[in-house]
Amino acid sequence: MAPTLTVPRNADELEEMLGDTSNYAKIAETPDTFKNFILDYAKNQQGDGTELQRQIETETQKQLAALLRDNEVSNGERDAIKRLNLDPQTRPAQMLTSHKQATAYNPKAVGAALDGKFENAADYFRHAWHLNRDPQQRAKMEDIRNAYSSVVPADGGFLVPETLRSQLLQIALESSVVRSRATVVPMETARVPFPMIDSTTSVGSVFGGMIGYWGEEGAALVESSPKFGRAVLDAKKLTGFALVPNELLQDSLISFAALIETLWPQALAFFEDIAFMSGSGVGEPSGFLGAGNSAAVAVAKESGQAADTIVVENVIKMYSRMLPSSLARGIWVCSPEAIPELYTMALSVGTGGGPVMLTNVAGPAPMTIFGRPLIVSEKAGRLGDRSDLSFVDLSYYLIGDRQQMSADSSTEYKFGNDQTAYRIIQRVDGRPWLKSAITPANGGPALSPFVEIADRA
Repeated sequence: MAPTLTVPRNADELEEMLGDTSNYAKIAETPDTFKNFILDYAKNQQGDGTELQRQIETETQKQLAALLRDNEVSNGERDAIKRLNLDPQTRPAQMLTSHKQATAYNPKAVGAALDGKFENAADYFRHAWHLNRDPQQRAKMEDIRNAYSSVVPADGGFLVPETLRSQLLQIALESSVVRSRATVVPMETARVPFPMIDSTTSVGSVFGGMIGYWGEEGAALVESSPKFGRAVLDAKKLTGFALVPNELLQDSLISFAALIETLWPQALAFFEDIAFMSGSGVGEPSGFLGAGNSAAVAVAKESGQAADTIVVENVIKMYSRMLPSSLARGIWVCSPEAIPELYTMALSVGTGGGPVMLTNVAGPAPMTIFGRPLIVSEKAGRLGDRSDLSFVDLSYYLIGDRQQMSADSSTEYKFGNDQTAYRIIQRVDGRPWLKSAITPANGGPALSPFVEIADRA
């Protein structure tokens, strides 16, 4: 590079230098001069002592100080940084990366006492297998069985460690509709009363009777009598049951454990979702779909609307009946049968009109309505039924999670078939948080976080 060429230190100097076209020949005199110019400019921009480097060092120090403070590491504990908990399932709430992780692991759950006793799921199931002949492993599992029987004597089986239970649940969260979006309440006992506000109207008061008012100084206070209730969560028993050939367990128990880790959580999530969405409340959770949810709103079908159809007017009216505070959290849930109806909806304009969701079929199908996610689920109702399309804010759905899981195996049920029966039991409950829809302050039609279309038979 020519000695008269000075490498700029910032963007302004670079712009000034390039304004002189005579410098072009000096910069690109040879491939090496051009390469060296680029490298020297980059070094001037972000090398040691530059402003950018100082900003990076300052921000790094801030982040490190915050990390040490959040984990209660003092300046003198030089080795404590090695003990920081970087597992996302057990990090403090302010460091969690998703609501899903916050609902999975609970360090106070019953099974947390077994954390670290097993290397992985394969190790756990190897110990739990009833045909295991290793005396040390059998003694270890008997201790766990006896301890768990004192907690839930009716279930029996072996308590699943909390780390394994939360890992299984994490897979379920990824495939579930309700649990990942609901308000999950850890249950320390089999029955947990949860506070709720018995609100039916916002006309003149809010939250079931709380009043805000304006008054002169020294004026008498206006009494209010808010009504508070409670939603009782009773842990229901959800059982997973599967038959496995004994040859599979004898030849490849590790492969079987991998299968359990993948398929069993998805199966439990599937049946959880069915109950959370349309359960009767008798021996199972109470669902938020259908007439069984007293807080739900069902918009009337249009005059002359044909059976088993969905028209754009239905969708617009559903959107208008959602609680305004829930519009940013609401999701649409529809049956697969509803897809043709949604994608062929048209908005009439005079004597013409046009489609409102699809304009062509060349690109991916739109999966939002009014900017909110559209989730297709086979657990929704049949086309034409009240639950074929719903607009819901699932933060108003309570899930009580006992956060304990047991596993057991037996050959007695299918002894003649040389099969082992595996059973997993978890305890959970669910119900809508509101008792009824809410009349808005302007006295208009009732609003709800659970909105559907009335039957179109």
